[in-house]
Formats: sequence, structure tokens, C-alpha cells
Amino acid sequence: MAASDNEYLSDNDDGEDDSFCYYGAESGDESLQDAGIDDEGELPDDEEAERVPQGLHDNRVVLTEVDIRQRIKDDIDEVKNHIDEVSSVASNISKDEASILLLHYNWSVSKVHDAWFLDENEAREKAGLPVKPLVELSDHDEILCGICFDTYPFDGIKSTGCGHPYCNECWGSYIKTAIADGPGCLFLRCPEPSCNAAVTKDLVGLFASEEEKSKYSNFLVSSYIEENKWIKNCPGPGCENAIEFDAGIGNKDVFCSCTHSFCWNCTEGGHRPVDCETVKKWMAKNSSEAENVNYILAFTKPCPKCKKPIEKNLGCNHMTCRAPCHHQFCWICLENWKDHRWNYSCNRFNKADENKRKKAKDYLERYTHYYERWATNQNSMKRAIADMKRVEVVETEILGEVQVQPASQLSFLTEAWQQIVECRKILAWTYAFGYYLADEDAAKKNLFEFLQGHAETSLERLHHCAEKELKPLLEQQSPVQFSEFRKKLCQLTRVTKHFFDNLVAGLENGLAEANSIDAPRPSKKPRRDYQSNKFANANYRADHQRFAFASGAAATTSQSFQLPAMATGPWSCAYCTLVNDESATSCTVCGRGSWTCDICTFANPRTVSTCQMCSEADDI
Repeated sequence: MAASDNEYLSDNDDGEDDSFCYYGAESGDESLQDAGIDDEGELPDDEEAERVPQGLHDNRVVLTEVDIRQRIKDDIDEVKNHIDEVSSVASNISKDEASILLLHYNWSVSKVHDAWFLDENEAREKAGLPVKPLVELSDHDEILCGICFDTYPFDGIKSTGCGHPYCNECWGSYIKTAIADGPGCLFLRCPEPSCNAAVTKDLVGLFASEEEKSKYSNFLVSSYIEENKWIKNCPGPGCENAIEFDAGIGNKDVFCSCTHSFCWNCTEGGHRPVDCETVKKWMAKNSSEAENVNYILAFTKPCPKCKKPIEKNLGCNHMTCRAPCHHQFCWICLENWKDHRWNYSCNRFNKADENKRKKAKDYLERYTHYYERWATNQNSMKRAIADMKRVEVVETEILGEVQVQPASQLSFLTEAWQQIVECRKILAWTYAFGYYLADEDAAKKNLFEFLQGHAETSLERLHHCAEKELKPLLEQQSPVQFSEFRKKLCQLTRVTKHFFDNLVAGLENGLAEANSIDAPRPSKKPRRDYQSNKFANANYRADHQRFAFASGAAATTSQSFQLPAMATGPWSCAYCTLVNDESATSCTVCGRGSWTCDICTFANPRTVSTCQMCSEADDI
């Protein structure tokens, strides 16, 4: 966290103000509670919190610098009040001493309480808080400084709890040097080598400049965050927030109010559904020069004389190496060109060399396939974040004015863009997952491509709707068109979330379902039984309807697909294509069903006649 412009003040025990402290302005400060967008264009905390995709990270709290400083103040107050309650008056401590105890016990209030209860004197000794001064000073005598060995009057000498005397100038140099050296200044001890007495913050404040006080205060905030395993700084560019997160079991991706998401375990950008080890390998691979070597091997050949790689950029097979080599050879067989004319050997196949080159070329093409799609979706996510901010700040206001709608009725736009950003991030990392998925495991590969394909198709429809179909509504009032747009966008947001939830769940459990049965494979030709023909017709109508729906044409079919009264025999799941027994009412593998909704493509059980997905959106 960067230094705040607030001046940090606290109340010491005698009621006077210290020169600086741990925490920021009081909660009633109007500058911290502006109800609208502030001068820097930042949203209030409650509005920023709403920028997190729905259903995600309910166990995370975004903390500003002011929040952290307030927590430090609260912990200090709690420790001081508790010790004052359980101890005698002689054992009461100041707030500065309470902060020293918390620093020593890693900012754990419970550890301080336990240590103090077990042995107050030992707790004091470990933290550097002597019960009484080791050296008694008289205010009537000239006092010798223990560093420069000059004598000073009483008011020219300062000491910490131990009483060892040092002049103001020596204290100033000692404290300034410690702050310049870094966070270790928080654990500064008396200059006397054999003394363990802590240098409290009030003494630091007497000699530090304003800049040095700010550094010391920021070191304190950083220490609080680093020692708390539930709090981390947001690694987003320019973000000064911290995140409190109960990691628990499951999703470790954390979404900050600055729109940056990161993995709680490795602090890399959010990478669900792949694990941290896969991300580490993938990022190392992307930055490795090894891929350049494979390119050279796949698309170049070495000069037979100097062995430098040569890329063929013309059609002729007569190659001439660059200076100073100038060797001439045949691109096909690499023989010397002079001998090549009379002893043609291009038809002689060297299996080992060609296999090696083909393997390298196939490997590179496979990597390029996954990398291009990973990078494309990463860039699309970044653009979507920028578009989301523009929609929130500019287009939502314009839409409200043109369509005469209050802001409360336009939140669906932000929710759609939040879902797009989250899905783009997930989709990008599924390509890294796919790269490391073994080609030999056909069942898992088929299931992966099936889940990924459905999710990607749904996301493209949602992104297109949010990006393109909003524009006409920004220019001309149309209550009917606005209502249709809102309903469509809400349905697509809900359906896309559903598909991506399935995709993430499948990948996070290692596509285990693919091993339970033979991998589902789409049939290349329709089955001849009654059920399959029915589903083929339904899917044809669904494809036709989806095309019309995405292109803005009016829907011509209802959201219900009526099943024949006497549907008998085995049936094919419309979601994973598994052929189920007649007695099954839902698919035994994916839990879905026998027919696909014409509007949203959701696969429903054969026991219902109204789409279970779309019907939930009817009231939007």
C-alpha cells in the first residue's frame, strides 16, 4: 500500500496528541464517505464491491489502507484494554507498548493474551518492555550520552523504557538510519548492546521527519498484512487495496474491486480452473527460448558446411549460404549443388531426419494452436474490462436517459460484463489445460472439447449481445426493444454462467467423468430409432432458432418442447449424447436430459416440458 495523504494521529495516555500514529481519519470524515464518484473517478467501496461476478468470492473482503489502519488501532485498543482489566494498575501499558507486544507476537491478539496470562514478566522481557527503568536519571545533573560521550542537561537527553541515556542528536541519527534501512526499524532496540528494550513509536515520532514517519507507518501496515495469513495485498497494477480471504477448500481465485483477479495461493493472475503448477509450467514455456529452437528445427535446415540454420524464402531448391560460407546445396537433400546435378539424390528418403523434423513441426503447431487461443482470450478479457468500465461510467447513464430508466433497472448490464470478464479469463486458461491434456486419452479429450465448445459458443453469443445490440438503444427510445434486449441479455448471462460452471467443475475434478464410461462421441449420422430422430429434429430446430435469436430476429418457438405422450425405448442425451436406458428419467452421466431448449440450448430431463433454465429467467 502506498503512503496515504492523511495525517495519522492518536491519543496517548496523557490526553495529548502524538505526532503520528497507525491509523487514518475517523470514520465520520466526509472525504472518506462520499456517496458518489470522487475526484479521482473511484467508486465508493459499496459500489466497487458490486463489480465482483455474482456468486463468486462471497468470503472475501476488500480492505483499503484506512480499513487496515483502523484494524491496527482496534487490535491495539483491545490488547491494552484487556491487559488493563486483568492486571494491576502498576502493570497497565500504553498503546505504544501494546503495539510492541502485537509486533512481537505477529499481530495475534490471542497470542498476546495467552502469553500475558501465562507469565506477564516473560512476555514483557521477550517483547522488550521492562517493568521499570534499569537506569534512574536525575533532572538536576548533567547526563553523559552513551554514544557521543558528551554531557547534556536533562531535557537534552532521551531514553526508552530501560533508562539508558542518549542525547537528542544521537537518537535522531540512530532512528533515521534505522528507518532508511527498512522494515527492521519496527523492532528497533536500545543502542546499548546488552539491552533488549524496545524503542517505542512515540520516541520515533520525536526525531523522525514527516517523510520518515510516513515510511514507519507504512512499514507497520505492511507488517500487519504480511503476518496475517488471511490478508494479502492486491497485486493489480496501481491497486492499493488488500484482500481478506478465507481460502478454505475450492476456488482460490480472488476478485478485487479494481477488477484485477489473482490466485490466493501463488498471487499470479486468476487462473481457474488450472492449478498453480500448470500455470507455472505454462508461463515458463511461453517465455522460454526453447520454442524458438523448435521453430528453427521445424521450418529451417542447417547449412551442410557451417551448420547455421537457413530458412527457405524462395521457390528454387538451389540454396546459397550467406557470407563468409557461400556454400551451395540442395534444399531437399542437402547435397552439394555441384554434385547434385549429376547424382540426383532427392528421392532418397532419410527416415530418421524427416521424422525428427516432422515431430518438431507437429509439436510447434500444437503449441501455437493453444497459445494463440490463450493469448487471444487474455486480450479479450483486458478489452472486456475496459468496456465494462466504459459501460458503468458512460453508457449506463446514457441508456438511462434515452430509455427513461432508473439506475436500479440497469444493473443487468454490469452483471453481464462481469460475467464476460470472468468467462474470458476461465476460457483462456482452459487452453493451457488442453495443451497438457494427453492426446492418447481420447475419452478425456473428447469430453474436454465438448464442454469447452459449448461454453465458448455461449460466451460468444453473450459477448456479441452485450457489445453490439446495446448500441441502437443508446440512440433511440424503444421500450419494447429495450425490454427484449434486457430479457435476452439476462438469459444469456445466466446460461453462459451455467455452461462455464460445468466446464470449471469438469476440469477441476480432472475430467473424472470421462473414465466412468466410454467417452461420449457425437454420432456422424442420425440414429434410426424414433427417439433419436425426434432429437435430431429438435436440434435442427434449435440450431435454426439460435441463429435467428443471435441475429436479432423474433423468436418463433416457445421455450417449451412438448414430449410425445408415449416416448419409449432407449434415448440419447442431448447434452453428452450418451444412450440411456428407457427407465432413466435423466442422463446417468451428466444428470441432464433428453431434449435441448430451442432458446438457450439447455439440456432438460425428459420428465419436464418447460425449459428449467429459461423458465427461471421469465420473471426478469
